[in-house]
Amino acid sequence: MRRFLDRLYLGMGALGAAFIALICVLMIAQSVLREFGVRTGALNDVVAWCCAAAAFFAMPHAFKHGDFVRVTLLLEKVPSRLRRTLEIASLLIGVAATGYLAWSACQFTYESWEFNDIAQGLLPIPMWIPQMSFAIGSVLLVVALVDELVIVLRGGVPTFVREVEERHARGDFSSDV
Repeated sequence: MRRFLDRLYLGMGALGAAFIALICVLMIAQSVLREFGVRTGALNDVVAWCCAAAAFFAMPHAFKHGDFVRVTLLLEKVPSRLRRTLEIASLLIGVAATGYLAWSACQFTYESWEFNDIAQGLLPIPMWIPQMSFAIGSVLLVVALVDELVIVLRGGVPTFVREVEERHARGDFSSDV
């Protein structure tokens, strides 16, 4: 199961990166096409949807690798036993909050499909298609949070803490800037 989840998070990070690359290609294409007088207004909608997809698909990977902003001032000053308790409390709150987000995202996407909601922009596609990235990314972020909660409840060090400590041991403090 560990190997599957790690590959899933890595795949989601790669998918998020692919959407960022697609944004770059679309924006360059739009700039070039404008020079030739081609109307490219619909690409703005696609770029906006790609931005959302890049963000939500990359969230599980970013969370697991310590790339989310965490305020650790308190955690660094308390004894390890209290730190573990605070980590568990934080993860429980995170699971509850992202669980609600995921439920809402899935409900929202389902309703768009059910009512055949069509995009209002220049590209009339069913809205549930771009909204799927929101739903999938949110659900997998909940999975990542539950995964971390299980690790901490079993007495392990959270993956995101271990990843940051390993980067610091290599002398890489770029994520702390």
